[in-house]
Amino acid sequence: MDKFLESSEYIDWQHTAILEKAASLSGVSSTPLETARACFEWVRDNIRHTGDYQDNTITCRASDVLLMGTGYCYAKSHLLAALLRANRIPAGLCYQRLSRDENGPPFCLHGLTAVSLQAFGWYRIDPRGNKTGVNAEFCPPAEKLAFLIQFSGEADLPEIWSEPLPVIIEALQNYQSHQGVWENLPDIPLINS
Repeated sequence: MDKFLESSEYIDWQHTAILEKAASLSGVSSTPLETARACFEWVRDNIRHTGDYQDNTITCRASDVLLMGTGYCYAKSHLLAALLRANRIPAGLCYQRLSRDENGPPFCLHGLTAVSLQAFGWYRIDPRGNKTGVNAEFCPPAEKLAFLIQFSGEADLPEIWSEPLPVIIEALQNYQSHQGVWENLPDIPLINS
């Protein structure tokens, strides 16, 4: 479980701004479960989703997401993982493979955060931000993610990663605009069993 508590280049929870925000969020909570909820709801509701706002500020590192107030789902997941880890709550990253246009191919990855909760084990949460037709919530043990699997080729990927996938980092670092990232959203092929 140690790797899900580490600070790293992209989940840089030892950054002063993240430590301060994590402390303020845990200060209103008395249990790890309440702290996890507070962290999730704060990121979901206070960090703009870059795609929704067509923001040309592209972030990847958790501290940049916090300081700039914006991020794609992947980057928002990095910030949520950092806030949880700063509060000594194990957190990782996980992904869904979804239709980019909600009608089949092309596909892209969607970033989620997984948090280890003592009473429930690993629990996936989606901090992307709610809007009309999107309503992600924190209600363990039931998952309430922003998107459901609907089309052939979509999938809930079962792995929980301690670090972002390289394809995620590449997309967020190689394109300097909302449109550039949107046109090159990361994807991985599914392995047929």
